[in-house]
Amino acid sequence: MKYTNIALLLIMAFFNVNAFAQNTPQNNINLKEMRFIGKVDERFQSFNVEMCEVIGGDFWIPYPLIDSVRKTSNKKGIDALKWKIEPINLYEKKLRNLAAGLGPTYVRVSGTWANAVYFQNNDEAKLSSPPKGFKNILTRQQWKGVVDFCKAVDGKLVSSFPISNGMRDENGKYQPTQVKAILDYTQSIGGEISAAEFFNEPSHASHGDAPKGYNGNDFAKEFDVFKSFVSKSAPYMKIIGPGSTGESILPSGLDISIDKLLSPAPKPNFEVFTYHYYGTVSKRCGGGQTPEKALTFEWLSRTEKGLEFYQNARDKYMPNAPIWLTETAESACGGNPLAATYIDSFRYLEQLGRLAKKGVQVVMHNTLARSEYGLLEHDTHNPRPNYWAAFLWNKFMGNQVFEAGSLEAGVDIFVHNLKNKSKGKTVLILNTNNKSTTINIPSNAKQYLLTADELLTKKVSLNGKMLQMKANDELPEINGINIKKGIVQLPAQSIMFLTFSK
Repeated sequence: MKYTNIALLLIMAFFNVNAFAQNTPQNNINLKEMRFIGKVDERFQSFNVEMCEVIGGDFWIPYPLIDSVRKTSNKKGIDALKWKIEPINLYEKKLRNLAAGLGPTYVRVSGTWANAVYFQNNDEAKLSSPPKGFKNILTRQQWKGVVDFCKAVDGKLVSSFPISNGMRDENGKYQPTQVKAILDYTQSIGGEISAAEFFNEPSHASHGDAPKGYNGNDFAKEFDVFKSFVSKSAPYMKIIGPGSTGESILPSGLDISIDKLLSPAPKPNFEVFTYHYYGTVSKRCGGGQTPEKALTFEWLSRTEKGLEFYQNARDKYMPNAPIWLTETAESACGGNPLAATYIDSFRYLEQLGRLAKKGVQVVMHNTLARSEYGLLEHDTHNPRPNYWAAFLWNKFMGNQVFEAGSLEAGVDIFVHNLKNKSKGKTVLILNTNNKSTTINIPSNAKQYLLTADELLTKKVSLNGKMLQMKANDELPEINGINIKKGIVQLPAQSIMFLTFSK
């Protein structure tokens, strides 16, 4: 009887194990069967430093201070959500070390404030107020800081130019004199603007200091003047654009549709087609994003919907032109509080992975170091979780993109070549589920596992050790764990980079 019971238990165990195996998803990785899709720019992962940060001005109030700042301010509407920030110190060692950790990169200095900025092209004391038709002032010293910063961090400078009334003569005709001034000065100090949009977000011209009633015909005529001037004065600078935003996702405030921008004669044409994308607006501006939505398929895949609209526009007006996303973040209006926490690292990396597979050549995150959506804390410049996600992407994900297939629901996979190696691949796997799973890998690898004790924390660990800067403001060494072929555990709500040398 005793042995009969044991046999029965063994039989039951056998069927239970097989039942478990049948119910467990088979997350198999086969590197040899992954089809090559294409390449992205070597500076695929890039970032913005807003013109407002460079010169100082009104930017988004941190959430904990919104109520207190409102009580002492007479501002109304969206302006009541902003406060005065001082110019960023682009010579700070810590800031430069962190930015260099993401190089090579593009550094885009633009934003709404760039649309009405006056470049004071002399070394005299800063003017007390800008000339008529402008709203703010960019000094030589500030712009030299931008150029020096780009050189120090292996960044190529991307920018845009003013469009406000100050750019026109007494007859209202657009004049590129300010464009010439900033290009000449940049060249005189050994710098170069690698690429530039005509101005920031023409789709929302009335919100961006364009003349009253500005329309698509105005854009076409003035862009033609701008392009003709640049082709002679700065032929090395790529003319990119239009840098529109919102259509199909956040159309609120739209002045000029993409069709109205690109249809009039003389037909605008760009070397690179650019667009901006925000999946929603932050709670500052009435948005309703919640942590519960932040890991859903609908949210993580929404970036593809934003791309689809502008990709179709590109195909219609500029077939085969490269496409860049020159401004993006967790949400518009400075980001939600969750943008500064671990939970947004999934959105950040999924966006890079998904867009690389769709052929987007460059993705420029907004911002490096300001507001909740910044990669760094705005005061201390301490890295946020998204910075560490960006740092690991930059360290391991090369510019060759492969079709990796799919794993179980809620577990996404992206594969690139192993960066700076003649062979090998990097596999990025994100488990958005609240339960662990397993991955079957075909050969030995190195593991870099990002985890956190909770989703809304700013503290993240790599292979169980908390990531942080060294005492001398240097970046830490990144060491992987050697793992053997076969089954690998992927914890709940974790991010894993696996590097394969062959």
